Amino acid sequence: MSGAKTVAGKATPRGKFPHVKVAGGFAFVSGTSSRRPDNTIAGASVDEMGTTSLDIREQTRAVIENIGDILRSVGADLSDLVQVTTYLVNMNDFGGYNEVYGEFFDATGPTRTTVAVHQLPHPHLLIEIQAVALLPKEV
Repeated sequence: MSGAKTVAGKATPRGKFPHVKVAGGFAFVSGTSSRRPDNTIAGASVDEMGTTSLDIREQTRAVIENIGDILRSVGADLSDLVQVTTYLVNMNDFGGYNEVYGEFFDATGPTRTTVAVHQLPHPHLLIEIQAVALLPKEV
């Protein structure tokens, strides 16, 4: 498979770009958040008084699971990741993010860079991850 695609059952990209593009034996996953198909955000809630609660652990888990779903759409999975770049709105969330990341990956996993950014496309988003996977060889 080659080319770009959006994945059914995932949040629609907020611009003219695909969820994933396959080229040269690699799958390039666009920046992925914890946004759900109905545009709600995993790890973000607002109570009846209007108080917002944002959970970096829940958002991180949802982002990684979304990336897994996107990779499966092109015949790969999380174990095929070779590189990830994580964008955090607040480096004070690094500990919670790192904890959940460690539930999915160990020191043999993908290379990783984590950077702080001023903001993401929605005020309730704490994290976004972009990834590259090496596609498994066809048998």
